[in-house]
Amino acid sequence: MATSRAPLRFAEAVSATVAESGRSGFFFDFDGTLAPIMRDPGAVRPVAGAVERLRELAQLVSRVAVVSARPAAFLCERFSGAPQVRLFGLYGMQTVVDGRVRTDAEAEPWAPVMRGLAADAVRDLPGEVLVEDKTLLVALHYRAAPGLRGAVERWASRKAAELGLREQHGRMAVELGPPVKHDKGTVVACETETLTRAWYFGDDLADSRAFDALRAREERDPAFVGVRVAVANAETGDELARRAHFTVDSPEDTPVLLDEVISAFPGHPPPALTLDR
Repeated sequence: MATSRAPLRFAEAVSATVAESGRSGFFFDFDGTLAPIMRDPGAVRPVAGAVERLRELAQLVSRVAVVSARPAAFLCERFSGAPQVRLFGLYGMQTVVDGRVRTDAEAEPWAPVMRGLAADAVRDLPGEVLVEDKTLLVALHYRAAPGLRGAVERWASRKAAELGLREQHGRMAVELGPPVKHDKGTVVACETETLTRAWYFGDDLADSRAFDALRAREERDPAFVGVRVAVANAETGDELARRAHFTVDSPEDTPVLLDEVISAFPGHPPPALTLDR
């Protein structure tokens, strides 16, 4: 039977992490967490200070990673200034090893199906819907026309059933992908096996699986500390925030919070700014 824990305080989470830095890790979503949400996905870049904070964290703890629905090549370009940060693209279907993108062998044969799906989406859906072809994922963005949400979701559900695809709802978007066992939760569960402390930062419904992975590990291992941080936003409501230990108000606040963590390590100055808790 799982036992309940006392509410986690920020100072306690930081102190526990510093005390076991060699077995601690930090994991981050990209869009909405380290970068703003924009209508043009290709124009998105990390907020000021994000890359630098991740690079510094990677020198202090055992593992720092970005776990995203973005293709790994996109992440490589955005985080070229932090080569020690591990990159997991397309929910873990792609990883970066020694600077090269590796695609999961189970997912790769689905590429032709996904290309056909992207073409169908362009043909069938209204022009206001942005069809983002990520090779092994197709994202249907209705941010420019929120009223089309129902039509997009119905089309996506029909195609998912027809082709045997997985369907993921997110912030003003629906994603379709191969039926393989890769999501943010599976990545975090695997990457934290040898850790005793792990933080996950996210903003969207897909990030709840990473939260679940940390909770499951805590239930198996009472000595493990999993820290869940949500970036609040009106588009996903408060579901993720209610499951988090801590929240920040925007991606721009993520580097500020990380400054507070980094400053707790010996030899690091106090942060210039702090967040209210």
